[in-house]
Amino acid sequence: MTQPMATPTRDGTSAARTTAGPPASARAAAAGAVIVSAATLVAVVVLARGHVLYLAGAIAAGALGFTAAWIAATNRRRRWVAASAAVLLIGAALACLVAAGRGVLALVVVVVGTVVAVALSTAALRWETRDELRRRWHQVPATRHGVIFMNPRSGGGKVTSLHLADEARRRGVEPVQIGHGDDLRALAEDAVAHGADALGMAGGDGSQAVVAAVAARNGLPFVCVPAGTRNHFALDLGIDRDNAVTALDAFGPALATTIDLGEVNDEFFVNNVSLGVYGRIVASDEYRDAKRRTVAKMLPDLMGPGATPFAFELDGPDGTISGSQVVEVSNNPYTLSSVSGFGSRARLDTGRLGVAAVAVDHAVDVDRLMALEAVGRPDQFAGWQQWTATELEVRGSGPVAAAVDGEARLYQPPVHFTIRPAALTVRIAPGQRGASPAFLEPPMRVSSLVGIVRVAFGRPSGMVPVGPGSTR
Repeated sequence: MTQPMATPTRDGTSAARTTAGPPASARAAAAGAVIVSAATLVAVVVLARGHVLYLAGAIAAGALGFTAAWIAATNRRRRWVAASAAVLLIGAALACLVAAGRGVLALVVVVVGTVVAVALSTAALRWETRDELRRRWHQVPATRHGVIFMNPRSGGGKVTSLHLADEARRRGVEPVQIGHGDDLRALAEDAVAHGADALGMAGGDGSQAVVAAVAARNGLPFVCVPAGTRNHFALDLGIDRDNAVTALDAFGPALATTIDLGEVNDEFFVNNVSLGVYGRIVASDEYRDAKRRTVAKMLPDLMGPGATPFAFELDGPDGTISGSQVVEVSNNPYTLSSVSGFGSRARLDTGRLGVAAVAVDHAVDVDRLMALEAVGRPDQFAGWQQWTATELEVRGSGPVAAAVDGEARLYQPPVHFTIRPAALTVRIAPGQRGASPAFLEPPMRVSSLVGIVRVAFGRPSGMVPVGPGSTR
């Protein structure tokens, strides 16, 4: 699917305007999505007739297989037994589908029907995303004295392999390579003192946050160049993470908008702060050199049946929360995809922190959580709480290990979080999408079907996240 680009208005402003009704192509796609969804449901009912027991067995075996896999990941003593059971149970689930005669065909119909319906739904909403992006971004002239900081060790050496320093000079941008032991914050402040009118960072999210904080405090725009390993910040800004060289064009005539920044104990962060399991893992000396091996080694002790509870608590929407293995505080709310991972953020300018606290007490809880996620209601899981706030305080009886944009920190409680609305101006190169996956492809849920039906009847879906100053 071709993704929409961030398109500014002709006069370079981002003024709000009323959205017109959907065009004929969007209405046709929405109608097609509804028809395909209904046809898929009917086909599955017909194919499963007479084979309900086999299909129920496949579902039960698959659920038990996921439970066994969870035990294998979190229980060191029974790891190999649980792993063997997981393989056998998942194999049994597949065997039940084959034995059902047309069970495999029913599975294929579900997969194909879902893919087609989601593709048509996304096409139906594309007109709304383009309309909102016109309001989000505005044109700005080229910088006069841009400075880009580069971490040559980040992302497996992308700065060197892509010749980013030479590419920056070609664009009239001053490159500053960070040496071992350099104080990045001091270097950025020095650039401001010497007349820089825009700051950028080619590196991972941790270093992006340092330079972005200096830019925000000095009222300068910031350019994110994805030269790290994961580049979550670039993802949510709608920057092509596979083309760091093109991102440098943001120092020329570009598109700009303002976003919020999160703050933890007077330190800005661009993505999120993780307390609990991930915070403890990142603090390990072994993590940087062997991430996966360190996670596999530490996870049983942190989330297994004999794990020591984390000694911190926070105030949730319904009272005090304690005993959570994972607490994530993010700069604007994420669309969460699972208990262990984030998706992306639909907006970075809501003026709200996203907060999620997860407590998994038993292996069987994993099945409950996955089932609720499948229908788009993870908030109904007993151990999952998610909300937004403008401030948050985490209390504890001892030091709190945290991962701030992936960098290890140790805080003395209380740990205070707040949001700084419109704290940072960001620039992206012309032609970049300017929107995250969560914005471009809203999750398909029951409410999504209602939105698609609305488009089919010529009305806005109400699903596309609308920013401040926009009207509907």
